[in-house]
Amino acid sequence: MFYLRRFSRDIGLLLLLLTPLVSYATNVEIKGLFNNSAVVIIDGKQKLLKAGKEFNGVKLISANSKSAVVEINGERHKLGVSRRISANFKAPTLSEVRLPKGRGGHYIAQGRINKRTAVMMVDTGATSIAMSSITASSLGIDYRGARVINVSTANGITQGYVVTLRSVSVGAVTVHNVEAIINEGAFPQTILLGNSFLSKISMAEEGGVLVLKSKLN
Repeated sequence: MFYLRRFSRDIGLLLLLLTPLVSYATNVEIKGLFNNSAVVIIDGKQKLLKAGKEFNGVKLISANSKSAVVEINGERHKLGVSRRISANFKAPTLSEVRLPKGRGGHYIAQGRINKRTAVMMVDTGATSIAMSSITASSLGIDYRGARVINVSTANGITQGYVVTLRSVSVGAVTVHNVEAIINEGAFPQTILLGNSFLSKISMAEEGGVLVLKSKLN
């Protein structure tokens, strides 16, 4: 019996030594949020995860435009953009958001204008943020009485109104007092995120992902 117990103990020890150690991520940060997917930085490696998929021990359970639920080592954590899990948790010094390239090569951002939800398309060729009067009304933007200008569109010359938006946010990146032009009519159908916003942040492209960062004041 003594030899049998010792043999069983030795076999158990051998199996333990042969079992590969499971390595879990030590630093996880959310950089972009979308419906059922998220751009995640896992120990310095960027990955676009879809709900139910796993990378380096990090599984994306669910995601929407506001937050993501990730599972690490059996524990679930709810994170917003630019929030990080690590041994020494701290928020990044600069707010940051990452946008994957969409259809037609455009970058579409889920954001907020005057704290109201809005979908915007990044347009480096646009001088200002631009939206239709229909969109402006739906966002509660009072443009009547604003300075009037002539605006050239694909449908010809139309009347535009120059307004100042209290705040424009893409993820955790927020800019206050941003100029926008409200075009009379239904054009453009999607809000154009132009240089009145983009010039006040840092912007770079990394492997098909557009990185937007706030600037230090």
